[in-house]
Amino acid sequence: MRLGSTVGMRDNPSSFARHLKTLEDAGVEYLWCGEAYTADAVSTMGFVAAATSRAQIGSSILPIYTRTPSVLAMTAVGLDLLSGGRFNLGLGASGPQVIEGFHGVPYDAPLARTKEIIEICRSIWRRDRLEHSGPKYQIPLPEGQGTGLGKPLKLITHPLRERIPVYIASLGPKNVEMTAEIADGWLPLHYWPDGAHQVWGEPLRAGNARREEGLSPLEIVAGGSLAIGKDLAHLREAARPHLALYFGGMGARGQNFYNDVLKRYGFEREAEQIQDAYLSGDKGGAAAMVPAELVEGISLIGDEGFVRDRIAAYRDSGVTILNVQPVGPNGTKDIETIAGWLS
Repeated sequence: MRLGSTVGMRDNPSSFARHLKTLEDAGVEYLWCGEAYTADAVSTMGFVAAATSRAQIGSSILPIYTRTPSVLAMTAVGLDLLSGGRFNLGLGASGPQVIEGFHGVPYDAPLARTKEIIEICRSIWRRDRLEHSGPKYQIPLPEGQGTGLGKPLKLITHPLRERIPVYIASLGPKNVEMTAEIADGWLPLHYWPDGAHQVWGEPLRAGNARREEGLSPLEIVAGGSLAIGKDLAHLREAARPHLALYFGGMGARGQNFYNDVLKRYGFEREAEQIQDAYLSGDKGGAAAMVPAELVEGISLIGDEGFVRDRIAAYRDSGVTILNVQPVGPNGTKDIETIAGWLS
């Protein structure tokens, strides 16, 4: 099991560069950059590529609706060249609130779009003359659409690699099954190793049974906040508002993917109560309702014995890249500690 960490631009580029180098030197092998309705992730990843020399760099995630498939492929080619072959393209559908509310794009057919985008990217990376005819993307545009002047083109740049790793952020059973079938890696959010098998075991088995020839075993990226020491329960409890936001407020009633996962973990009553409280404006009450078992189970905050047990739980559940966020008084020293355990 290798170590990863999620990073984002800090108050100034110099301090961000020092932070990245500190993480890399501490043993972090994967640096992930997310994109919501913030500064874009692509410029940040270009900076990360320049500031580091060994760590893999990944998008966690680039939303599939915000760029054409060809732009996603070109972005991956550019970042892979800049980083010397260290880039991993992480894709995800995000959710209707962000895609329709911030980008003004209809949120439709996330699975079909994801599958087609990956097919198009891999074709572009092979430098095929691009011809794709699917239910969501037709390249070149068919007769009767546009000017009629489009023709199949191939990428001018020669990619460093013709098979750049693709990771998918997915939670629903069909999406996870597709991920196990066609992707190089999986980026599940709020992954609870103790409940992962009951939620995703069958979709992963079904997808792996049809896994594309030539793909290595599926990488699974998951983890949590990290702090090693005594009397750190307050740091663990600090995750409650974030969890309440996702379980209660990240989506509408009846369409909240994270709330659905909480239910599938076995916390159906709590999921409904958290959502009711959050949507009524009681964010504090919603945070208090997040199950203590889950708050503890997805964290890496506690004494050495607790953290070792949690790492073992993640490993035993199939996680291959342990994503950690140092939040304790020891800072990145805690990453050095667990890197030693894993070596």
